Amino acid sequence: MKPLGPIPAGFAAIEGELAVQGIKASALVEQAGDSPCFVYSSDMLRARIASLRAAMPDRLAIHYAMKANPFAPVLGLMASLVDGIDIASAGELALAQAAGMDATRISFAGPGKRDRDLEAAIAAGVTLNLESEGECERALAIGQRIGVQPRLAVRVNPDFDLRGSGMRMGGGAKPFGIDQARVPALVKHILAEGAHWRGFHIFAGSQALDADAIIETQGKTLDLAAHLAEEAGAVPEHVNLGGGMGIPYFPGDTPVDIEKVGAALGERFEALPDALKSTHFAMELGRWLVGEAGVYLTRIVDRKTSHGELYLVTDGGLHHQLAASGNFGTVVRRNYPVAIASRFDAEPEEEANVVGCLCTPLDRLADKAYLPRAEVGDLVAVFCAGAYGATASPADFLGHGKAVEILV
Repeated sequence: MKPLGPIPAGFAAIEGELAVQGIKASALVEQAGDSPCFVYSSDMLRARIASLRAAMPDRLAIHYAMKANPFAPVLGLMASLVDGIDIASAGELALAQAAGMDATRISFAGPGKRDRDLEAAIAAGVTLNLESEGECERALAIGQRIGVQPRLAVRVNPDFDLRGSGMRMGGGAKPFGIDQARVPALVKHILAEGAHWRGFHIFAGSQALDADAIIETQGKTLDLAAHLAEEAGAVPEHVNLGGGMGIPYFPGDTPVDIEKVGAALGERFEALPDALKSTHFAMELGRWLVGEAGVYLTRIVDRKTSHGELYLVTDGGLHHQLAASGNFGTVVRRNYPVAIASRFDAEPEEEANVVGCLCTPLDRLADKAYLPRAEVGDLVAVFCAGAYGATASPADFLGHGKAVEILV
């Protein structure tokens, strides 16, 4: 038997069945029109952002990294709740603008931007987080050609990373950003060319749960931003501190102490060096904002045994929940939080493998989990499905198609 990850707070049972915002899982599937489906809670999204604002210093802006969940109704709600949106493609730019976000509050990071991506962003007034000197030259040339002053920030590849992070974005050789030693010269070049230099984007890692590690990295980030500004001889109007805060997916994981992180950041803001005294700061978060507000519902279509092991075969799978199957960057597969939605408050009584409908042994949503007895027709819930679920899974694999998504 293998333990399951912790179910996030905010979910309850109605007449024994999982409910989201007072609506039972069976009714949610009926509302979606079919299973499998993703259900996102607007109440949980609002509460999440409110809790973050209460914990963080007033000076800190909150940006949403929309790659975590670009579902249009979710994006529209998030655009009304945050101070900016961070994108990673021209396609995301179009979605962010359609959601009502002003282009001047959108920033564009990511390597491999094509000229047409750069042109769309520059023409709209989006801030480009430059990933290389070559990208800078192309942006400057495009701005001159179309007669628009480009808004340029420098994405820095710092010499440090975020200790304990699930995904390290800085420290050593990386495809992201410009090595910190070369940044001051690039800033001077941007200013000499007459572009609008916005500041720095410094992102060292993500999916960290240790508040002390996040505090340490934010301190190093502020020190680095001040050093680079002094070397460049220019004050940045904006510094994106990255994100880094993760959510508990696996057994033993605990939530980030955001109050501790916010208090430490507030203390640092009170003692900023002259080079950063007038700078605006932002924290860029995706997973932490939306991950726990989503649940994936899939129906059991078969119950079978093989060599003494029980398999609950569902109509969903890794083509919608690649990360939950353990195939999205996980070194050792561990169970996400999973429950029998149709018997949410029942006591566990059997060990079962919850698998999907794909013809691959990788399609496993829960491995040797201790669950209430489930029958064909019952619904299974996979939690922490609000981020990197539908948007980061191979929905077209084997022709099963995308899952329905709804915001309630």
